[in-house]
Amino acid sequence: MSFRTVVISKQSKLSYKNSFLVVKQEKDEKYIHLSEIDTIIIDNPSSVVTCFLLKELSLNKINIIFCDEKHNPFGELASFYSRHNSSKQIKKQISWKQPDKDSLWREIIKNKIINQAMLLRKVDDDKYEMLLNYANDVEIGDITNREGHAAKVYFNALFGNDFIRHSEQETNAALNYGYAILLSTINKEVKANGYLTELGINHTNEFNQFNLSCDLMEPFRVIIDNFVYYNKDRKLDSDYKLDVVNLFNHTYKYQSKMYTLKDIIKLYVKKTLDSIENIENYEAFIYGEE
Repeated sequence: MSFRTVVISKQSKLSYKNSFLVVKQEKDEKYIHLSEIDTIIIDNPSSVVTCFLLKELSLNKINIIFCDEKHNPFGELASFYSRHNSSKQIKKQISWKQPDKDSLWREIIKNKIINQAMLLRKVDDDKYEMLLNYANDVEIGDITNREGHAAKVYFNALFGNDFIRHSEQETNAALNYGYAILLSTINKEVKANGYLTELGINHTNEFNQFNLSCDLMEPFRVIIDNFVYYNKDRKLDSDYKLDVVNLFNHTYKYQSKMYTLKDIIKLYVKKTLDSIENIENYEAFIYGEE
């Protein structure tokens, strides 16, 4: 079973040999069997990757995330065909009814806000009760934008009243890095289930290739938020980023059992996409659940 995320932080040449990833650096050469790899993050834009390796990684459904000169993820390579009946799944996805999508979106947003409340309770902020009230008030399709109201309270409680999401702040850079790794992990599972990442449940931006993944990642953002909150005094360096990557090997409770975050995401994506026409089958991921 694949389980490793390989991070390339030094200038390297990546190639393929006899089912192994070969990482060649100035005075070193390492071999990693492809069966052990889940994702490769190339965090040095001066690195070189052979086309044959890219082909083998795609065939083995191994994601590759590319980072820019500032070490921020900017793109990924993933296999086109991750499931044998993708065309059937896509036809089903295109035929999803709006009322069903709106009902599912309500459950996803309730799940997200509850998780935000759980983190505020963990850090001893009494505003968590306000967020629980917001969660209870979410309507079909979140037409009253409880998500937006909750986000303002939540981020100000975590990072201070001067914090503005998407501003040029170190905290935002850390959040964005973590969210990018999370998004890539969700993308892989969406494709593994035969769906298009472009066609979302609620997100419909024509310039966003990952609308569906952006929908499905919402309940899991809290994992990144928690890490950034408790590491506010650290620099966003290679060690920090490795720790973010390792979050996906941490264990949490889902469906009354303990799994790694990667495995929870795999289960959650399949379960959620299967439940779109039977909303009572939706199984929330509750952060901090004992």
